[in-house]
Amino acid sequence: MPPILPTTAPFAEEHIAALNRVISVTTPEQRAWLSGYLAGLQAAGGSQAAVPAAPPAKRAPLTILFGTESGNSEALAAQVRKASAKLGFAPKVVDMADFTPAQAAATENLVIIAATWGEGDPPQRAVDFYEALMADDAPRFEKTRFAVLALGDRAYAQYCEIGRKIDERLAALGGNRITDRIDCDLDYETPATGWINSTLERLNAEVGVKDVGASIIHVDFARPGQESDAPTRAHPFAAEITESIRLSGSRSTSDTLHVTLSLEGSGIAYEPGDSLGVVASNNPILADAVLKAAGLSGDDTLRASLIERLDITTLTHKQLEDFARETGTKPLPAEWATGRRIIDLLETAPGALTVAQLTTLLRPLAPRYYSVASSRKAVGEEAHLLVAGLRYTSHGREREGVASLDIIERHREGDSLKVFLRTNPHFRLPADNDRPIIMVGPGTGVAPFRGFLQEREATGATGRNWLVFGHRNYTHDFLYQLELQDWIQSKLLTRLDVAFSRDQPEKRYVQNTLWDARSDLYAWLKDGAALYVCGDANAMAKDVHATLLRILADQGKQDEVAAKAELDAIRRDGRYLRDVY
Repeated sequence: MPPILPTTAPFAEEHIAALNRVISVTTPEQRAWLSGYLAGLQAAGGSQAAVPAAPPAKRAPLTILFGTESGNSEALAAQVRKASAKLGFAPKVVDMADFTPAQAAATENLVIIAATWGEGDPPQRAVDFYEALMADDAPRFEKTRFAVLALGDRAYAQYCEIGRKIDERLAALGGNRITDRIDCDLDYETPATGWINSTLERLNAEVGVKDVGASIIHVDFARPGQESDAPTRAHPFAAEITESIRLSGSRSTSDTLHVTLSLEGSGIAYEPGDSLGVVASNNPILADAVLKAAGLSGDDTLRASLIERLDITTLTHKQLEDFARETGTKPLPAEWATGRRIIDLLETAPGALTVAQLTTLLRPLAPRYYSVASSRKAVGEEAHLLVAGLRYTSHGREREGVASLDIIERHREGDSLKVFLRTNPHFRLPADNDRPIIMVGPGTGVAPFRGFLQEREATGATGRNWLVFGHRNYTHDFLYQLELQDWIQSKLLTRLDVAFSRDQPEKRYVQNTLWDARSDLYAWLKDGAALYVCGDANAMAKDVHATLLRILADQGKQDEVAAKAELDAIRRDGRYLRDVY
C-alpha cells in the first residue's frame, strides 16, 4: 500500500513515517475500527482511556460478478463494491472468466452485471461461465439471493439479451431474486446508480447488520486526486491536436488520418491496448435537417443540443414505438430501422413535433472509442489515434460517421478534442517479454499493434512479433508502411503478412492469409504465442475465429470439437485476446 499520510499532515516527520508503517499493514476492518474509535474519542473530549474493542459486527458477504467486453460492467462492479462496503457488507468483485456457476451457487448474496455483445453474444471472457450456466447440468441456486443488472445497446435487436437470460436462468434454478432486473442502454450511469442503491438497500434490510449498537464506518483510503482528477466521460480533457497526417492515398476509397494529441497536464496514463473515448459533436448540417423535418427550425437552444448532446443518427426499435405513440401513427416494423436514421423517421411524421417530443425521442450522444496507436514509452505526453472517415449510402441517402467525420472534417491542427481514458486490462502485451505474439489487425485494427510494437521496442522485449495486416489496395491503403518496413529491417517485426482485398480478381482477406500460413501459425501457438485480433466484430472477427478453428483441426489432425476445445484452452490461458467493435 502506498503511504497513507501526506507529508503535510500535522505530525513530526518521524511520526508520519511510523504511522504509515503501522497503517500500511492493517486490514480494512482494522482501519475502520481505528477510525471509529478515534472519532468517538474526539467526540468525548479526547480524555477517556482506551477501552477494549467490541467484537466486530458480522458483515454479510456479497459477491459481485461481472461480464464485460468494454469495461463498463467492471466499472459498475467497482461502484457496487464501494457502495456495499459503506453499508457494512463484505464485498468481493469477480470476473466471470475467473468464476464458475458452482462457485456462484455457493454464494449467499450475488449481484451480477452482464453486458451483451453484438447480436446477443456474451462477452468473450464470460463465454465459459455463460455456457456452463445454461447447460443441463448447471447447479441449483436455492441458497442464493441474486439481482441482475444488464447492459446493452438498443440499436441491436437482442438488446440486453445476456443479462435477461442469466436473470431467467438463475430464477429457474431456484435462486431468490432480490429485485427485478434492470436493462440499461448506452446512457446507463444514472439508471444503474439508482438500481444499485435501491438493490443494496433492499438486501441490507434482509441480511444487513442487525446489531443497531454496532456501527460500521467505511473509509476510502484513496489519496487526494487519485480518482477525481482523472478525466471522465462527464468531464473530459481538451487535448490539442498537434499533428494530423493523411495516411491513405489520394485515390483510396478510405479516408484515414493519423492524429497526434497532446495529453500534457491531463493525468491520462494509458497503456498499449487502451482506448481514448472521444466526446464528438454531430454535423451541424444534419442537425438543421433534423430540425426542419421535425418542424422546429429556428430554435437555437434546441439546435445546440442536437449538435452537442443528443444522438441524431442511431435509430432503434424502441424509438419507432415511442414515435408512433407520440404521433398517433401506426408503428413501423422493427426491420424498417435497419440502415435508416432519425431523420428518415421524422420525415414520416404527419405534422410538426414539439420540442419535448423530439428531445424525449432522442438518446444521449454517446462517446466513440479509438484504440491508442502509441506507447507512452515512445511518445511521452502524447496519444496517437488512427481515424478512418465513415461514409456510405443507404436508402438513397448519403450517411456519415459521427466522430470520424467530426475529427477529419471539422477539426484541424491546433484545435482540441474532448477525450478520456477507457482502460482495457484484458488486451495487454504478455508480462513475459520473451513470449512471441501474433497480431491480426486489418484497416484501423492495426492501431493498438503499432502501440504494442513501440512498447516492445522501448522495453527491449525479445519475443518474436508477427503482424497480419489487411486493407483494400497496396498502393493507397498500406497504413504505417514505412514504419513497418523499418521494424522489419531492425528485426523488431519478425514477420509481416499482408492481404489487400482489391488488388486481384478474387478478394483476399486476413483470414485467407492466416490459412495460407497455417503451418507456421500452428507452430507459433504451440510455442506459446499470444494471438491478438482487433477490428470489425461483425465479419472479420468471426471469419478469423472460424479460420483459427480450421487451422487447429487441420494442423492438429483433430475434429471440430477437439479444435474448439484447444482454442478455448488457449483463450483461458490468456493467449487469445480480441478487441473488436
